[in-house]
Amino acid sequence: MSNVLIVAEHLNGKLNAATARCVSAAAALSPTAIDIVVLAADANAIAAQAAQITSVRKVLAVSHPANANAIAQVQTPQIAQLASGYSHVFGPSTTFGKDLMPAVAALLGVDQVSDLMAVEGSHSFKRPIYAGNAIITVQMPAGTTVVATVRTASWPEAASGGSAAVEATAVDVPLPSHTRYIGLAGASSDRPDLQSARRVVSGGRGVGSAENFRIIYGLADKLGAAVGASRAAVDAGYVPSDLQVGQTGKIIAPELYVAVGISGAIQHLTGIKDAGTIVAINKDGDAPIFEIADIGLVGDLFKVLPELEAALG
Repeated sequence: MSNVLIVAEHLNGKLNAATARCVSAAAALSPTAIDIVVLAADANAIAAQAAQITSVRKVLAVSHPANANAIAQVQTPQIAQLASGYSHVFGPSTTFGKDLMPAVAALLGVDQVSDLMAVEGSHSFKRPIYAGNAIITVQMPAGTTVVATVRTASWPEAASGGSAAVEATAVDVPLPSHTRYIGLAGASSDRPDLQSARRVVSGGRGVGSAENFRIIYGLADKLGAAVGASRAAVDAGYVPSDLQVGQTGKIIAPELYVAVGISGAIQHLTGIKDAGTIVAINKDGDAPIFEIADIGLVGDLFKVLPELEAALG
């Protein structure tokens, strides 16, 4: 039977929603137990949040000054020791998980499964390749520990309302000192986080300029949505790279995705294939984005968006 250990992602004392999505992936294994490990300088408050996720048996709270910041090289030996007794170790396929989980797999001497999007069996999984144009089945050797990153866009958040036990856990392993935390540079915004937002409004090259991008922000504010962009818009300097959606940006799965002035290159479509409802606004009626859009509107975005904002009140 399977026992799953999930590595929690958190920042500034708040548990990332990606952790609950990993729980959904773990639940697909019909495991004997799902446990979460929280590594932090003081893990108790975050562990209490993780304990509220349904289907979780217990939360291991590993408090240590070295865990004040998410440094993969420091966390890896701790997770590897805790992995003993678990058949699966899951982490989110986010920047955090992509940095951490390969090192965990290496220390355990196993191959890693990347972007797990479906469970076929205890050691059999599906994942996308070729920018999501093909899905392959990966078969891991029986009896080996499965280390995987979970494609969070493919899984819903597990419900809250659980009451898992929280265990203060000490891990006695030598911690490397060759990697030091210098600082975290990132854009701050009052808008919802792009990775976890339920609604997203994205602009593409068709918006025309950084100044014109204000029209995207205006619609996003009306909808209470996060703001995204295509790679073309990022490369043109309209917005910073942390707003990029697509194969080389963020893979997202909002309930509503509004693509404005985006033609629909395959790299961009890879990032939104799991969105609930896709709305496309483009003056080119032959743009590829219309082939996958649930609702399409051919028109000048500079006329359509103000009208749409007015209709929204």
